[in-house]
Amino acid sequence: MLDPGPDFSTRLFSHIDFTNGAVAAVSGGSDSTALLLLLKQHLDRTAPSARLLAVTVDHGLRQGSADEALAVAKLCAERGIAHRILAWSGEKPSTGLPAAAREARYRLLASAARAEGIGLIVTGHTSDDQAETVLMRLDRNDAARDEGRGLAGMAPATLHDWRDWIVRPLLGVRRHALRDFLRRQQVGWAEDPTNADEAFERPRMRATLAGEAGAQRMNDALALAAKEAGARTRLGAEAACLVERFASRPAVGLIRLDPALLGAGDDRAAVYALRILLATSGGIAFLPDLARSEALFARLKAGFLCATLSRTVVDFRRAGIFLHREMRGLPAAAAAVDAAIWDDRRQITLNDASGALLIAPFGAAAAKRLAVGRGETPPSLLRAALAAEPALPEAVGKAGPAPDWPAPQRFAASPIVSPFARFLPSFDLAPARAVAGLIGAAPLPALPLRGHSAG
Repeated sequence: MLDPGPDFSTRLFSHIDFTNGAVAAVSGGSDSTALLLLLKQHLDRTAPSARLLAVTVDHGLRQGSADEALAVAKLCAERGIAHRILAWSGEKPSTGLPAAAREARYRLLASAARAEGIGLIVTGHTSDDQAETVLMRLDRNDAARDEGRGLAGMAPATLHDWRDWIVRPLLGVRRHALRDFLRRQQVGWAEDPTNADEAFERPRMRATLAGEAGAQRMNDALALAAKEAGARTRLGAEAACLVERFASRPAVGLIRLDPALLGAGDDRAAVYALRILLATSGGIAFLPDLARSEALFARLKAGFLCATLSRTVVDFRRAGIFLHREMRGLPAAAAAVDAAIWDDRRQITLNDASGALLIAPFGAAAAKRLAVGRGETPPSLLRAALAAEPALPEAVGKAGPAPDWPAPQRFAASPIVSPFARFLPSFDLAPARAVAGLIGAAPLPALPLRGHSAG
């Protein structure tokens, strides 16, 4: 753990690239307040021209939150820091409130960053938060379900919406060290009463870690997180190599796996690669169940088959192992919205401002009329993949000459890496980059951390 000293802020931030500035998420609590002041010290000393914007999200969930946001605004005004208050408006869910609030917070922070042309968001998550996260996942038995991937905890950096980096520079710092820093600065902070409300999972875990009794458990959790982060990064790198060696894209919406993948020698990495490709093909935000994926992999080793998992058809033929979106559950025809995500697989970009466009799946009947080529890929698979692609209703009655048809001129449908499209932890950069290259997704923005092993 880092101890507060004269070069405290240098050690926290020197590995981060602030060329394009930063948005600091500041709730008014001790962690985020210390983050803001330490970051301001660092930028004043090393990059005085870098833009710093503090953003406070008022979730509107309890009395006093508006006053706390104003207190942050006052502190920022005293320190010469630009500040903005953003409110989470609209109806709040009756269940899953912490997760919904977190989603809203990141969405609002990202909107503020984009409005300022800043691609970096900095948050005040500490080693206390990291230990709590890991122990909650242990208690939920997440490790047994997914080989401990979740026990890596929070990543030092996470890509949000494939666009904005969220960086957590305080993951190696204890909360008490930050509070000692604030006391020396004679700066107070707000205490959120929900942090002590044991109706929620995190406050319950926090209570078990209080005092000397919880110190060893916290240290053990942090050691476990570090170990699992390394293991997850290594497994991702191995899976990325397998994707690059054995996967290809014969047509839009169709992935081919060389059967040699089944005997490549590292089944754990091969199953991991298969799970990412299944989720990507099917447009699923979460990787398919590990046990079901391992069973599918074993069946593939046994010979030819056709199965479905995570909305993806897996068709093993002599020509290879093919993955494509199943027809069940495709979106109905609907008005196209620019930048919307269609079927959780394609980002829509409108090229036609003349009026509303309807987009619908191309469909199996229309795909049967396509004049597809007769190469190594079976025509039936080319048609099955294209049938699940978005198209204009007027294009459905037409036929085209190439497997990549239809290629709409009035809108573009860009592939996305579905399991990582919303949140991509830096542990998973290697497989995300490999799959993005495979399917033709937008390239990853540069990681703003120097010396990061996955970058």
